[in-house]
Amino acid sequence: MKLLGWLVSNAAALAVAAWLIDGIRFTGPTSGGDEIRHKLLPLIGVALILGVVSALVKPVLTVLSLPLVILTLGLFLLVINAVMLLITDWLADQLGIGFDVTGFWPAVGGAIVITIVTWFVGRALDGAHDR
Repeated sequence: MKLLGWLVSNAAALAVAAWLIDGIRFTGPTSGGDEIRHKLLPLIGVALILGVVSALVKPVLTVLSLPLVILTLGLFLLVINAVMLLITDWLADQLGIGFDVTGFWPAVGGAIVITIVTWFVGRALDGAHDR
């Protein structure tokens, strides 16, 4: 159940980032039921990729960049999260999933949005679970 909640929060965060940030997008139709049918599986696939990349690569990068994280009072973690999104874009491209991040700054914006939305969705799911 926890895995499903994690996947839902990642997918929701990616969907919001793609909606809000110019430079992050899923390829395909842009409105209506066709958009939902065409983009749902890629969204779940990218959410899985992002989760795996964040679980395997992010801890290594965080430890290696610990002096920068400390020096910037944690702001360098945004750069690390942006790199996670760029790696996810690269892997999705290798797997033929229609997901694009057009550069570093959209990745930073996406990292901020994904962090905030994941936090809110996680809190909502935890609250619903506690009842």
